[in-house]
Parts: sequence; structure tokens; C-alpha cells
Amino acid sequence: MTHIQTIENVADCIPFYLPHSLYLKPLAKMQISVSLPTIKSGKSVSNLEIMDKLGAELKPDKFLLLKVSKSTVNTIRLEAELDERKRLRAAIQRLDGISLRISGFSESFRVRCAESKDDFPTRHDWDSYFRDAKNMDEMKAGERPDTIHISHLPIRWFCPRHSEHEEHVKPSENIFKRIFEKFGRVRVVDIPICDPYRKSMQADINGMRTFSFEQDVLFEGYVQFEEYSSFVRAMDEFRGNKLVRKFVDKTQAINICVSFDKQKHLSDSHIQRRERMRKKCIAKAQAEDEEREKLKKQQEEELDRERRTVNKYLLCITNI
Repeated sequence: MTHIQTIENVADCIPFYLPHSLYLKPLAKMQISVSLPTIKSGKSVSNLEIMDKLGAELKPDKFLLLKVSKSTVNTIRLEAELDERKRLRAAIQRLDGISLRISGFSESFRVRCAESKDDFPTRHDWDSYFRDAKNMDEMKAGERPDTIHISHLPIRWFCPRHSEHEEHVKPSENIFKRIFEKFGRVRVVDIPICDPYRKSMQADINGMRTFSFEQDVLFEGYVQFEEYSSFVRAMDEFRGNKLVRKFVDKTQAINICVSFDKQKHLSDSHIQRRERMRKKCIAKAQAEDEEREKLKKQQEEELDRERRTVNKYLLCITNI
């Protein structure tokens, strides 16, 4: 299920790349935990009723997103999101510590609510990772904190505007690079789905980290900066934000996933391995095309011989 949301509140949107109407919007996410009473055999708890009750308690605000993330015998945990960050603290205070009355149960359901923990990587995370990694050489591009891996990007937001309504459209690596050049000089970018041979390559070099049934809607990409400061600026700008696209008649948003690359994906050695593999794939495809063409020609020649044989036979009968 594609988590592209339609939002109404755009007052807190920050311009990201205006030629494509792209903005960033502060996240307003919280975790809700509902403690369940001892459930007797034959009874069940309606998650839908619990979500309806939570929605009623949240008024006058409303959830932009509310879904069950984990359910056990004792607890139901939910992920929730509001449309505006400045309303988050009041919403948490409104929900934390309340008790819900659920039909069919005499005991109340206790609710705890808190802001979602930010798992976005910090400067300490990437600096310590590359400092301690034994198989990295900080003198080489792609083996130091310079490459961002970003996923859950809508394809049609990153393709040429004149083709965004066409079928089977792909994101543009040129546009992708141009967008990130706002942070500094970009050495190289890579969008795996733009390479028709990428799925034939080994998992350690193909760059396909996000496996999804929505590969015709969302994509992942890599961008490598020439300077560390550019990498840091880009990471800092994405931290705590979702990506927004403004249309003429609506505004959409999506929670993207941003991290630093740990797989040397845009190191020279991996780039060269992919190029060698691509050449092998192209040669193999050409050989298969030639074999198919050869087989087709043989079949046509065989059919031609059969026609001549039949025509010769018919001519003989006619002359008898």
C-alpha cells in the first residue's frame, strides 16, 4: 500500500526544489500504547473501535494517519501522525493517561502516548561507523560519509514534468542530481530501476535495498557529494521532515527513508563492477537476440522449402 497522503495544512512547508513543486514538511508522529484488560475466552477486541475512540478523544484535532503497528495479548501499539507539528504536544497531552471504555468490557483500557523516537541517523552515527569500519578507506569516495541512500520516493515527482502522466515512466537521474546540487557539488547519482540490467546483478552491487510491490510507483536512489559538508547539509535538511509535492488542485506528502550508505555502492570499485556486469548482460542479450534471429531465419527458410516442395508437387499433379 503506497503511503502517499493528501494533506490540507501547508503553512509549515519549506521549499525544497521549486521547479518541481517539492517541499519539506515537519513530521508530527506519535506512538500510542493501549493496555488491554484480561480477555476472557471467546471475547475479542475491535481495533477499529479503539481507533474510533482515540479519534473522538483527539478532537478538535484529527489523525492524518493511525494504524496498528503491533498487537499482543496485553497491548495494542499504534503509529499515529498529525497534519501539523505545532499541534503535536497538545494532542499527546490530550491522549496520554486517558481510559477508553470499549463495548463488551467492564474494565477500561489505559492509554499511553508519546512522541515517536527519531531514528534518523546523527553525525555521530556516520562518523563513528566509518571510523570503526575495518573495510573502509576514508581516502576513497564511497568509503566515507559522502553518500546518501534515500527511498520511498514517488517516481512521478522526479521525472520530466511533461511525462509524469505517461505509463511506465522512470525517474530522471539528471533531475535527481540537479535537485541535490543545491547542497553542493555532486560527484555521481544512481537510481537502480533506471538500469534495465540491474536485477541481473549480484545483491552486493545492484543497490536494490528496498524490496516492494510498489516499484512502479516508488523508487530508491543514491547521491554522492564531493565534500563532506554538502553531505551533512543534505542530511540535516531531511532530518525530521517528510517530502511534499504541491499540485494545482491538491497537495500530497510521503514519509521518505533517508540514511547514509554503508555498502560502498558508489565507490569506484562497485561502479566498475557494475559496468563490467552491464557489459556482460548486454553481450548476453545481444547473443540471445542473434540466436532468436538465426532461429527465425531458419524457420522461414524451412517454411520456404516446404512451400517450394508443395508447389512442385502440385505442378506435377497438374501436368499429369
